[in-house]
Amino acid sequence: MQLLQLGFRPFYALAAVFAIVAIIVWMASFAGFSGTGGYLHGLAWHSHEMLFGFATAVIAGFLLTAVRNWTGLETPTGLALATLAGLWLAARVLIITGPIALASIIDVVFLPALTIAVAIPIVRSANRRNYKIIGVLLALAICHGIFHLASQGYVPAGLSRTSIFAAIDIVVILLAIVAGRVIPAFTKNAVPESNPRHEGWVEAVTFVSMALIAVLTLVSGSWTPPTMLLTGLLLIAAAAHATRLSLWDPVRTVRNPLLWIMPAAYSWIAFAFLLRALALSGVVPVGTWIHAVTMGAVSGLMIAMMMRSSLGHTGRELVASRTDMSIFLLIQLAAVVRIIGSIAAGETYRYWIVAAGFLWCLAFLLFALRYVPMLVRARVKV
Repeated sequence: MQLLQLGFRPFYALAAVFAIVAIIVWMASFAGFSGTGGYLHGLAWHSHEMLFGFATAVIAGFLLTAVRNWTGLETPTGLALATLAGLWLAARVLIITGPIALASIIDVVFLPALTIAVAIPIVRSANRRNYKIIGVLLALAICHGIFHLASQGYVPAGLSRTSIFAAIDIVVILLAIVAGRVIPAFTKNAVPESNPRHEGWVEAVTFVSMALIAVLTLVSGSWTPPTMLLTGLLLIAAAAHATRLSLWDPVRTVRNPLLWIMPAAYSWIAFAFLLRALALSGVVPVGTWIHAVTMGAVSGLMIAMMMRSSLGHTGRELVASRTDMSIFLLIQLAAVVRIIGSIAAGETYRYWIVAAGFLWCLAFLLFALRYVPMLVRARVKV
């Protein structure tokens, strides 16, 4: 079965369909037409499902495919891959239908299972460069476990919110690791005259600041870190990401749409950290930075990587079609509209939110129509 030949196939397809369904359900709940039902409700369900549902599906698809390339060893296919995908899908259903205990157990088990699946080839190949991927996945799994414990009252309820924010930070760290590998490499391969590079001190400042922010965010549920300290770290992270991106020579990619969409999405990370620092001072609402990072950066980078890896691993030419560009631009526009909604508030707030949701759903509908047929069919023979 072609769908189970490699990790990106089932998980990208599931992520695309779920991205549409989850936002339609959330918009219906937001507008008061229906509830999200089941174990989690309202904003808690929305936050959890977009992060630990949609995002983890994309992460799984990418890593199960990339780790095979990085190590030269097999990652789950066939029945093993179907089991992983089934675990993810069962969690999405049980979160709504219950029972609560089974839903939380199945949901929490997915990330450790994924970690084991990618850790085995990484460790066997002594691929020490990728050990950090294992660590990041484990950190994400811990945040997920804390979220469920807090949601069920086993630990302070405030930890459900801080664990979500810390998990967002961890996902950004993971994407920054991956982006730091693929963006410069893709740029150099496609544009020989370019000079993308890394500076050790920039890399150190970038990841140390992000790690500290994630830790401070998680502990803020029981201890409030000094505002000046967190603001300073956020501004440092923003500057470090902007500097890091500039070193990758992104201007050279402007003539290659499939290439420039990645640095374009990455630029949102620096902007989101800046907005987060401003939010601490009350200059902008908290929702502004959250959607700048989740929609602009995370979703933007994910959709760019999904398109490129789907084209490459199905044997197609690495050229962005008009549909591909429409998909990416719709995601970016959705992020802009959602941010405006956070700032605008007032009577028009609901309209901005619904408009952003509509743009998001349209983007993933186009992705599903274009890419799901590729994902379920055999690789094109060149």
